[in-house]
Amino acid sequence: MQEKLKQLKKEAEEKIASAVNLDEIEKLRVEYLGKKGDLTKILKDMGRLSNEERPIIGKLGNEVREMITTAINEKKEAVRQVILDKKLEAETIDVTMPGTEYKIGKKHIISRMIDEVTEIFMGMGFSIAEGPEIETVRNNFDALNAPKDHPSRDMSDTFYITEDILLRTQTSPVQIRTMEAAVKTGDLPLKIIVPGRCFRSDSPDATHSPMFHQIEVLVVGKDITFAEFKGTMETFVRKLFGPETKTKFRPHNFPFTEPSAEIDVSCFKCGGKGCSVCKGEGWIEILGAGMVHPNVLRNCGIDPDEYSGFAAGMGVERLGMLKYGIDDIRLMFENDARFLDQF
Repeated sequence: MQEKLKQLKKEAEEKIASAVNLDEIEKLRVEYLGKKGDLTKILKDMGRLSNEERPIIGKLGNEVREMITTAINEKKEAVRQVILDKKLEAETIDVTMPGTEYKIGKKHIISRMIDEVTEIFMGMGFSIAEGPEIETVRNNFDALNAPKDHPSRDMSDTFYITEDILLRTQTSPVQIRTMEAAVKTGDLPLKIIVPGRCFRSDSPDATHSPMFHQIEVLVVGKDITFAEFKGTMETFVRKLFGPETKTKFRPHNFPFTEPSAEIDVSCFKCGGKGCSVCKGEGWIEILGAGMVHPNVLRNCGIDPDEYSGFAAGMGVERLGMLKYGIDDIRLMFENDARFLDQF
């Protein structure tokens, strides 16, 4: 048995030394040291040995096992190093060559304007509300005090899916959903803003798009007055366009507010002196707003004798066009990187 072990040791040394890859080395490990390997087979016959021979063969067997194990590990490390050296040689980097330029993306101008307006109102204690873009006629028109024969429906008529389902023309339907939910849960008063997409059957031109973005503002509570409405909107305007910006409230008519107003701001380019941006008027119209109409409150289950509020709606694209001097709304949707990279 000693001769078998010595022969096995010699054979293993030679085969391990001549191995050239990791797979071959692994096969040799299994061949000699595995459960069914050659060394295991030899040592299984130790039971036939005498008491004097057993410790001698056992010691020799352990030495052979240790030798084979060490030889295999050393050979593996040597082969790995050869592989690494070849890889490094093949992947030599010329540090004098110019590197690859990776362009980092940035937010779209519309997303930036939404974030900017949202941040201003959240700083005043408003929370964000959202609603579906596919709405009911009731939420989009009727509950907002614009019945079927109201002329405002002709001006903002939209894409109908059925007679009672349409793509919303404004973010105002979220007002209805939020107020009705607040009545059920007892979460009045409310201070929310509603950013989102809207749809109207407008033909695309420099100032119109069949799809656009709007941000709704809604406050409902007890003893909410026009003075609070005016102060809130003036604060918003100054934070968005600069602390020197002035506001002007012009009487208007919206079915869902009473009284209603169009809000103008002093031209932030010329300071009100008159220029191409404000068309020589010194003022720029930015949004429509007013006190929430009592009928709208009633339609949502809110007593207008106990609660009041104000609402405003602004077009995101219009704010962006005014702030950055963009003369065509279509530029915001054409995905031309040369245009978008400017903002």
